[in-house]
Amino acid sequence: MKKLLIFLLIVIGGATYYQFVRARRKSQASGEVAYVLPEKLPVLDTTAIIHQVIATLHGGEQVIVSARIGEWAKLQLPHGRSGWVPQESLIDRATYERGQALLKDLTRSQVQAEGHTDGAVNLHLEPSRDALKLAEFPAGQRVDVYNRRLVARSSQLAPANGKKPSQDVWYLVRSGPYAGWILGRFVDLDVPPGLANYAQGINMVAWLVLDTVNDGDREVPQYLAADRIGERDLDFNHIRVFTWWIKHHKYVTAYVESHLNGYFPITVTHEGNVPYFRLRLIGDQGEKYQKVYGLFDTIVRPIGTVEGWTSEAMPAPPTSRVRRRRAHRRR
Repeated sequence: MKKLLIFLLIVIGGATYYQFVRARRKSQASGEVAYVLPEKLPVLDTTAIIHQVIATLHGGEQVIVSARIGEWAKLQLPHGRSGWVPQESLIDRATYERGQALLKDLTRSQVQAEGHTDGAVNLHLEPSRDALKLAEFPAGQRVDVYNRRLVARSSQLAPANGKKPSQDVWYLVRSGPYAGWILGRFVDLDVPPGLANYAQGINMVAWLVLDTVNDGDREVPQYLAADRIGERDLDFNHIRVFTWWIKHHKYVTAYVESHLNGYFPITVTHEGNVPYFRLRLIGDQGEKYQKVYGLFDTIVRPIGTVEGWTSEAMPAPPTSRVRRRRAHRRR
């Protein structure tokens, strides 16, 4: 009899545990998936004034929301526990996936500059103060800059005197597993040490490595740098190419060009040992085109232009263009 009782208790206990696991799995399966917004998020045991922190979550961490009450969200935690966090500290799955799609897109783009945040700043899905938030960056967060956009403040009415409304500069950035837009005034660009002297008194806004040269026991990068001088609407209007003078172990200016109506991104490609770079420009009549250059040893030569900003074609060789013009005249 005693053995039978023990057996029944084991069976009942096993069945109870099985039902508990099923119920928990069902709850998780039907729960709402969300992601943590701030860098660190304390989880409370209750929403009451007197509470305890029972766990700490980190930015980007996936959570299961089992209930939403007022300003609070109830989370399912490991080991059958649950806790509460402010709803505003979570982002929904759809927003998170859009942010991940943006991150994936940037893997095919080239970094224009590097920098860090000089204060706490929100990362947005779009360049707008009202856009959905993807993360919260603390001061000192390292970021790669991919693009820049000048956007009118959506909350501000157009001035009655006909002037443009105030505008914000936004940077499209990536930092670790995050990508999105942040206010440009919260970003300090970190010019490479070798170019620091050339950035004094000038607003260097981008730098891309064209190639490297061997100087003894090290490979030294050669740069294309873009500057913005006296303008705000353009991304850049001045470029310089810095090559490495091995004999004197220093950078020299190999090429300079001004009066450009330039916009990011600048791209660098290679064919054989020759690096080429192309600028996105706007002409006097508002037409969009690309100007392509090549770095041949230490000499920069403009190769030609390509219509539009999306084409990856190289300009036709000058001889081909001359032949086409001659053939056209013969017709």
